[in-house]
Amino acid sequence: MHTPKVSGGLGAGPGDSLHGPSPATAFVDVEGRISLWSPQAESLLGYSADEVCCTPAVDLLAFPEDREAALAAHEQQAAGPGWDGVLMVRHQDGHEVAVVARVRPVLGGKGRSGWSVSATDARQVEREEVDRGILQALFHQSPIPVTVMDSELRYRWVNAATARETGVPADELLGRRIGDDTPGSAAQTIEEVLRHVRDTGEPVVDFQVRGRLPSDPDRERVWSSSSFRLSDPAGRLLGMCQTYVDVTEGDRAQRRLALLTDAGACIGTSLDVVRTAQELADAAVPELADFVLVDLPEATVRGEEPAPGPVSGQVLLRRSGISSIHEDASEAMYAVGETVAYAPGTPQVRCLATGQSVLVRRLEADEWYASDPQSAEKAREVGTHSLMVVPLQARGITLGVAVFGRNRDPQPYDEGDLALAEDFSSRAAVCVDNARRYTREHTTALALQRSLLPHDLPDQPGVETAHRYLPAAAHAGAGGDWFDVLPLSGARVALVVGDVTGHGLHAAAVMGRLRTAVHTLADLDLDPDEVLTQLDDLVVRLVEEDPDCQGATCLYAIYDPISRICTFARAGHPPPALVQPDGTVEFCEDIPPGPPLGLGGLPFETSQRELPEGTLLALYTDGLIEAAGHDVDVGLDRLARTLADPARPLEQLGQAVVASLAPDHRTDDAALLLARTLPEDRVATWDLPVDPALVAQARALTTRQLTDWALEPLTFTTELIVSELVTNAIQHARGPMALRLIHAQTLICEVSDGSLGAPHLRRARTTDEGGRGMFLIAQLATRWGTRYTTDGKTIWAEQPLSPVGAPSPEK
Repeated sequence: MHTPKVSGGLGAGPGDSLHGPSPATAFVDVEGRISLWSPQAESLLGYSADEVCCTPAVDLLAFPEDREAALAAHEQQAAGPGWDGVLMVRHQDGHEVAVVARVRPVLGGKGRSGWSVSATDARQVEREEVDRGILQALFHQSPIPVTVMDSELRYRWVNAATARETGVPADELLGRRIGDDTPGSAAQTIEEVLRHVRDTGEPVVDFQVRGRLPSDPDRERVWSSSSFRLSDPAGRLLGMCQTYVDVTEGDRAQRRLALLTDAGACIGTSLDVVRTAQELADAAVPELADFVLVDLPEATVRGEEPAPGPVSGQVLLRRSGISSIHEDASEAMYAVGETVAYAPGTPQVRCLATGQSVLVRRLEADEWYASDPQSAEKAREVGTHSLMVVPLQARGITLGVAVFGRNRDPQPYDEGDLALAEDFSSRAAVCVDNARRYTREHTTALALQRSLLPHDLPDQPGVETAHRYLPAAAHAGAGGDWFDVLPLSGARVALVVGDVTGHGLHAAAVMGRLRTAVHTLADLDLDPDEVLTQLDDLVVRLVEEDPDCQGATCLYAIYDPISRICTFARAGHPPPALVQPDGTVEFCEDIPPGPPLGLGGLPFETSQRELPEGTLLALYTDGLIEAAGHDVDVGLDRLARTLADPARPLEQLGQAVVASLAPDHRTDDAALLLARTLPEDRVATWDLPVDPALVAQARALTTRQLTDWALEPLTFTTELIVSELVTNAIQHARGPMALRLIHAQTLICEVSDGSLGAPHLRRARTTDEGGRGMFLIAQLATRWGTRYTTDGKTIWAEQPLSPVGAPSPEK
């Protein structure tokens, strides 16, 4: 390195570092002495012009051998073109400086006049060579497109990667604008960024550009671009440099993840199978498909599990979801709710048969496309060119299929799209399965509940009744509300409304047990408070047996149409509404509320009201007056306004109450029982002394009354019943004694006395002189029994108004 090289060793091409803006220069005369010394030379070596001019140039060389070699080269190259080399020279302060030197002869008018010497610090040259190599590799070897634009936003320089990416040779790109090759919004976005960088000097990093290249017009690409301003050392604008990194796959993965995240939030918001299928279709458009069709077997829609086994032949599915980028969803040949018949060989049937997804990249390449002219014509009409058919599978069960199609996006589906659709559909299938299983449980619970509720209320003497039952919204589940109208002895009627806490099959089962218990207790003719006490004991036992049982509320009322007295008792239940004949509505808050059933050990109290003829009584559960976001008083006011027209037919009134409910999704079921009092004047009552001689008189009174009521065919059996009841009271009871006949839907005979002893039905022996009276009554009456009062007891017996086997009056 200490030996000077002849010209050509370093080269003098356009990449020569000595052609930089400020190399150190000097002039050496023919005698080898320095005659001119530039400021750059002074800066490089520290010597001023006064110090070095007229001194031998070789004195600046650091090593003696370099000086000798330089002198020898001077003698040998005296007439040559010059030489280049790397030399070690001495700085003014004594340290050595490696320089790249270039020596060229300078000719005067009479021949050689000397030499011009240019030099640059070797370290700077090395750095520039490395920078030049890196820059050359960047522009020629980089896989990332790099461009340089001039101030007019025209291509000034492009690297090889840009030419490969665009499919346009670099020479053809130079001088053109971006919009000339990439029309549309992508070019506008890039030019806006370039103007900003040009005008402000602020770099813009990682801005995304979407567009299509002329070399691949069917595929949308995404690039992450960065741009910065290029300036010379004086700050003058040279242009703007841009880099473009293709992030299409990363963007696609990010969009897929976002789509799956959004799908998890918007699919499965309800427990309705069809609505969940529609949410699946809506979530996939337009990100994953231009249109989506969801078809489910009828069994899935009903909440049942589709039948296992292979699928063969024609398959019938119900269209359950449609979504499209077009408002009219022109891609769908069938509307939601209609049955779709798929022939063998269609992608849908193949998907169901194998449980595997079917990818149809190009419809015209699929054999089904050619064998199904109707579908083919529809696909051509709307421009559908690519399909994915994905099974909806959960817990190993295929619940249906989802069809994803493209007609606006020209890019056909690929394996990546199919993987996304499968992941998307598998998540949706779990929601569909949850909705299906809930539908099954909800349907079962409703069926159980409806089977436990009365279907038709029997006609009762003295009251006209109507009812309404409204199940809760599907998401809330079946409830435990119930109602009943029970006939009691003496033409009385029990009105019952109850509400089991909770929802689902468990609540419906508990409701059935309580309703059965009420029927049993009603047959015992117990007072309302006693009935609630017995129910409370039952619920306490149920809670002990099953912690899931949370108790219940109940309102029990007994109306006597003869006395027009209604006796109420309630266990934590809302008070009944009492509507007077003039339309005045009153909620009977004076009825002691009582504790809910299941607390145990607390008493229940009764309250009595006299109900004039035409009075309307409304018993209901809390679901009728409670609504999300509304106070209970709002529900009570709404109910009162609706009931304020008591003259309307009960069925119409019940429908009006239902129609007045808030349209919100009900979180609880609701039961309504309406009862209107009717006149009941066909009653005959006689007070009788306790005297055996009056038995005949009792029979005579009965005969005359039956004649007045035109019930002569019942005279014989009724005389026997009255005779036995009166005789039994005289022999085994004490006074006072009363006989009452009630002509209602049946003929009722009652004998009351002051004793609490109950008669027993027994079979008398042949030699017994008595004991056959109650047996005889049991044979003649359809029902008989005993009820107790505070003053004693009443034994009653009922007969049908037409004797069994008797001819009708028309005959």
